[in-house]
Amino acid sequence: MAARRGASFRVTTDGLEIYEVGGAVRDRLLGRPVQEHDWVVVGATPEAMTARGFRPVGREFPVFLHPETDEEYALARTERKTGPGYHGFTFHASPDVELEADLARRDLTVNAMAQAPDGTLIDPFHGRDDLNARQLRHVSTAFREDPVRILRLARFAARLAPLGFEVAAETMELCREMVASGEVEALVPERVWQETAKALMAPAPAAFIRVLRDCGALARLMPEVDCLFGIPQPPRHHPEIDTGEHILLVLQQCARLEADLPTRFSALVHDLGKGITPADHLPGHRGHEARGVPLVEALCERLRVPAQCRDLALGVTRHHLNCHRVRDLDPADILVMLEGLDLFRRPSRMDGFLLACEADYRGRLGLEDRPYPQADWMRSTLAQCRQIDASRFVAAGLKGAAIGDAIRDARLAVISDNQASD
Repeated sequence: MAARRGASFRVTTDGLEIYEVGGAVRDRLLGRPVQEHDWVVVGATPEAMTARGFRPVGREFPVFLHPETDEEYALARTERKTGPGYHGFTFHASPDVELEADLARRDLTVNAMAQAPDGTLIDPFHGRDDLNARQLRHVSTAFREDPVRILRLARFAARLAPLGFEVAAETMELCREMVASGEVEALVPERVWQETAKALMAPAPAAFIRVLRDCGALARLMPEVDCLFGIPQPPRHHPEIDTGEHILLVLQQCARLEADLPTRFSALVHDLGKGITPADHLPGHRGHEARGVPLVEALCERLRVPAQCRDLALGVTRHHLNCHRVRDLDPADILVMLEGLDLFRRPSRMDGFLLACEADYRGRLGLEDRPYPQADWMRSTLAQCRQIDASRFVAAGLKGAAIGDAIRDARLAVISDNQASD
């Protein structure tokens, strides 16, 4: 692939001033795998790019796809703030825009480096120094003009925290000023969800939540999550005590278990009901599962969370505690849980549900490695219950509602036998 890209560079871009920019430069310097390549072209016009076979795809500013590699080539540009939010910008792209001016508009110093074809590093804002110092620092005060940069900053923290990266103090202070000025309110739900989804799938999703909370953005974007911090739980079950800290531990367990996005989102919101536990009930949270359901529904509607993530999150919120104590429940309550999760029609949902429950069970200080045998019991019991077929009851002469009653009784018998055999 590298040889093909090199040949394409000589033939298609001969005479153009081109630099590799952004994440590829950063990750290469960190010794990490480079996932994608982005390029900036200096001194060219849109007409010159199309004449060479590049396909224009940018709507707001000139971006082109390479005809062979499909990698993005953007003309060097500057931007100017003209209104609130991240849509309030005008862009200027012309042959007179220099590389440093293009780099200056970027968010973080570690993302504002470029590399020439001969390997020369162009680093006017000392991004390499910040890489070495493990600091996420804004390029300039223009950072404050785009509220999406707060989300991106938190997402980069989630990606790079395992390498020791932290947000620079002055950048965190700038984010706090942005939140106080109301810029975060201009964010559209789709973009909030997009960045949240990427961050939840990062190696350290808890860092995303912590950065947003530290600058005040979490309280504006996900107040249902923010209010969990400071809410106590019984130390016997939760040595970490603080509910918000528990959520962060659960998210880290999800990353450890390599859970998918619906499972990680479910972990984030499964305890929202604890945020509205009456004060005189604390530190207990009896009934928090039912209290959490409308809160999860409201958050999902506000952020336009995809149905797959929403549905699993609602199931985990309703039933995670029952899963933990499944061997002690009445068989009828276990069957209600299996039916409520729609597992007889959608058995594939079981894996995500159990993984979220396991992460919750282990997301407690000092209990991160305890076993979760409930998962195997649930899988086995569901499999046996699904083998119960209506045909045998039809053959026995049952009709209508009686068939459904017979299936239910047979399932209850399976559940009861499995509990007795433990």
